[in-house]
Amino acid sequence: MKKNISLVLLFIIVGLRVFSQAPPKPYGPLPTQGQLNWQEMGMYCLIHYGLDTYTNKEWGDGSEDPKLLNPSQFSAMQIVAAAKAGGFKGVVVVAKHHDGFCLWPTKTTDHNISHSPYKNGKGDMLREYREACDKLGMKLGVYCSPWDRNNANYGTPEYVNTYREQLKELYTNYGPLFMSWHDGANGGDGYYGGKREVRKIDRSTYYGWPTTWGITRKLQPNAVIFGDVGPDVRWVGNEEGHAGETSWATYTPHAPDEGKEPANGYVKDYEGTEGTRGGKYWMPAECDVSLRPGWFYHEAQNSGVKSPYTLLDLYYKSVGRGAALDLGLSPDPRGILNEIDVKSLTEFGNLLKQIFAVNMAKGATVTASNVRGSNKAKYGPQFLLDNDRYSYWATDDKVTNPQLVLDMHTPKVFNVIRLRENIKLGQRIDSVAVDAFINNKWQQIATATSIGGNRLIRLTQNVTASKLRLRITGSPVAIALSDFGIYKEPVHLSAPIITRNKNGEVVIGTEAPVNAIHYTLGGSEPTIKSPVYDKPILIGNGKTVKARAFENASLSSEITTHQFGISPKDWTIIDASGTDGDGKRAENAIDEISKSFFSTLKHNQDTIAFPQQITVDMGKVQEIKAFSYLPRQDKQAEGTVDRYNYYISNDGKDWTKAASGEFSNIKSNPIEQMVTLPQVVNARYFRFEAVHVIAGNGITVAELSVY
Repeated sequence: MKKNISLVLLFIIVGLRVFSQAPPKPYGPLPTQGQLNWQEMGMYCLIHYGLDTYTNKEWGDGSEDPKLLNPSQFSAMQIVAAAKAGGFKGVVVVAKHHDGFCLWPTKTTDHNISHSPYKNGKGDMLREYREACDKLGMKLGVYCSPWDRNNANYGTPEYVNTYREQLKELYTNYGPLFMSWHDGANGGDGYYGGKREVRKIDRSTYYGWPTTWGITRKLQPNAVIFGDVGPDVRWVGNEEGHAGETSWATYTPHAPDEGKEPANGYVKDYEGTEGTRGGKYWMPAECDVSLRPGWFYHEAQNSGVKSPYTLLDLYYKSVGRGAALDLGLSPDPRGILNEIDVKSLTEFGNLLKQIFAVNMAKGATVTASNVRGSNKAKYGPQFLLDNDRYSYWATDDKVTNPQLVLDMHTPKVFNVIRLRENIKLGQRIDSVAVDAFINNKWQQIATATSIGGNRLIRLTQNVTASKLRLRITGSPVAIALSDFGIYKEPVHLSAPIITRNKNGEVVIGTEAPVNAIHYTLGGSEPTIKSPVYDKPILIGNGKTVKARAFENASLSSEITTHQFGISPKDWTIIDASGTDGDGKRAENAIDEISKSFFSTLKHNQDTIAFPQQITVDMGKVQEIKAFSYLPRQDKQAEGTVDRYNYYISNDGKDWTKAASGEFSNIKSNPIEQMVTLPQVVNARYFRFEAVHVIAGNGITVAELSVY
């Protein structure tokens, strides 16, 4: 009898140990509640609208007149509603850009909306965005640039106090914020209250970040702080909208700390893109990219609005890699988003709904090789198929390479796989592999690294299978996986690629074979009745080419649009700096090949005199409305021009300066820099003069174009 009682007690004790199995211990740094909220959002928009919208610039210099801001149709509701239609969960409003102009009636400077004609000086756009977000169920964040090219005190301690007062106004008067966004651009030339000069600051110490961020912590405790290096969300290191294939939410900044948190203003592209495995801080990446080529509205960029499938690709490479997608929106001078932008956002949002409406894994039978403490009720794999991001399948501490089989019972056709970890316990898994049971055997169909808060695997082709196997191939600790989903992206054709060769012929192609490509030259939308592309097309100057790939009348691609300037077929380089040394051929600057470039960089000396130039004879007098400079496209900054002069001539001897200025933000966003001349000119010759470069001892030019 005593023996039986002992056995019963033993079973009870063992059972209690099994069913009271402790959760896995947290691994590494963990997210705060604000960071968890941010992760769950996935996507939000960054709205650039202000005086630059009316000056056709990316960065104003601070001298702009507030009276320029007088939109005829400003509607925060229209802008926020378009973001919501795109599937975005919130907006970050640029309340003050580098020019110092404030979109709210601040007490800290006269350079604000109350001195504009908008609503007779009684306007407050931040208030309107707050109200729109509340009505539409969207979250609001603010961007207030630390750099102020208008403020006379910039560079002194007095300005830092002004900046902090601006933050206090924004954090106190506009309700709960999900994000406080701090740009890394700091110091340089400006208007500075009428003193046109350069102000240099140490951006890691000047703003006193621990004290400044302390304002956010106190007044907006649930808001995450974004900066080059956090402290809550880091810059991914590019403005192309993508994180690395491997993307860690933890990060160790390679810069001295200021106080207890990393100092803003230090990040290297490759570090921000991938993060740091086992990093010191939980500091996931934000992937910022604009819907248009630039951040502010420019009419000349209407044809460059990203298409829905381009946005989808960015979604996979940002949100699908555990980061967040921050998409730039650019209201036009009316104060609303252009119809082209709204259409792309809406179609992108519909596409996301279509893809992720149904998880085909729901209802499947899931069998795991190991369950923590054999407690399926608490840690079983069934939690992978619910809608809770924090319920999870966990394994015993010593089991770090488990497997599970998902039996859907009937064949499913899919091309997207989603995995998530319970990041409340850290980012634990290094790598996984997925197999499908096809033709009575297991075949590997996908691998992935760095799962984290969200991992989307976009397969290169459709897979049909009723059984899948997930293998954890690398993990330093027991796993805590919360989600396993499979989805189907609809069939679509890749949009055509339009280029022009040196002979002035337009060439249209696709990445994959298609039945036909149809095109137009007059700006209309290509249909299946439009001309068929079958050979290079010789077009006139200034034409806009639109093309679309067709499989049949009901299946077609998105439209590709390309506006061409004057053909350089008859152009000649008559002079260029550095061509007598080891510089690359100057003709590369007018060869219509974006990957080649002219260079005067010197490898055997430290410095070289500026300005440097390249002079072109167009062969005959042309009407010039605008010109553009394309920087090198190999992701290197050396030789990239950021200050320029542009001269014209009719005889190649007497020159007139037609334009001068800066290419703002060109380091982070190295796209074609279009400059509209103050007035239309007629000239045969032009000279592009580089006054300053971002880095290096010479200049690089991928392409010079004239429109």
